Amino acid sequence: MTQWLLNRLFEVKNQTEPRFAFQATVNWMRALAILVSSDLFKDENIRDHYKSIERRKINRSADTLAFENMMMAFHSQASLARLVKDTTHQYDVCRSAIVSWYYSTYFTCSAMIAATSGSKQETHTNTAKVWQSDIVNFRLLIPPFSLNLNSLVEKSVDLQMSIYRQSNTYDLSSYPSTSDEAWGALFSYLKGTGDYERLRIERKIKDSREYKKLGVSDFRKKAARKLRDTQLEKNTVNYLNQAFRYRGKANYRDSIFLSYGVDNSEKIKILMQDLEKVSYVFQRMAAHYIAARVEKGSWSEFILDLEKSSRLSLKVNYLAVEI
Repeated sequence: MTQWLLNRLFEVKNQTEPRFAFQATVNWMRALAILVSSDLFKDENIRDHYKSIERRKINRSADTLAFENMMMAFHSQASLARLVKDTTHQYDVCRSAIVSWYYSTYFTCSAMIAATSGSKQETHTNTAKVWQSDIVNFRLLIPPFSLNLNSLVEKSVDLQMSIYRQSNTYDLSSYPSTSDEAWGALFSYLKGTGDYERLRIERKIKDSREYKKLGVSDFRKKAARKLRDTQLEKNTVNYLNQAFRYRGKANYRDSIFLSYGVDNSEKIKILMQDLEKVSYVFQRMAAHYIAARVEKGSWSEFILDLEKSSRLSLKVNYLAVEI
């Protein structure tokens, strides 16, 4: 079958082959869904993970920011749940589902940051940086949400990936069905996001005044490598960075891969369910942490208020936790 639009796109842009873009998208979320089904995310194990978390000195404004962001995350989760439940043609809404999944993730991350340091960021990029410093670096996440690269210098990335992978050889090219295959897919996506971020930073460096002063065309010379690696050392990749890239792929860069060409209806249906499940578990994990940090009793008051005042159809009880 001739794919007229795809051919037009290949003429004018660096268009990813839809088959490969689709494969990476569904396989990464399938891998996450497999791994969040593990015993690690049973309530008793989440509570055990956060048992040493100390309640913060009362900070009403920071707590309010955490509650506000969790309300926004809850709203995005409600939207996602509705898209999964109500549609009879999920191709129509799969992009919207990914956007809802992303904002559910983003606002949940922002709520955890608020419960930790009370800080508020103006951009998604800055939020991911603070997420690394406030949450990831203090090992506050349960795997697989904890996977990260703490430097984008090539040697550092290679070392970190070898520690993660050990003998695991699976990657994003196959649809995972076991935990080993799922971990392999996640390692592959983490490395791919690291490469994506490194290339983005390198392009930015090449536009800088410092780079142009060197009179070079690549990073082979020592001075150019030092300039590049100084920047790469400061940058990280974590779950929020990967979520941002995932949303960008679906919503901007690879415009047609989710709804064009080969019929993948069954995998789209599973993708929608996986998006909802992963977001649900991530929020549930975050609820345990935030409840342990904010003023004693206030998390329960927050949940009771939503049960009474929220006009969303989604029940808020999945965020009710015992501390």
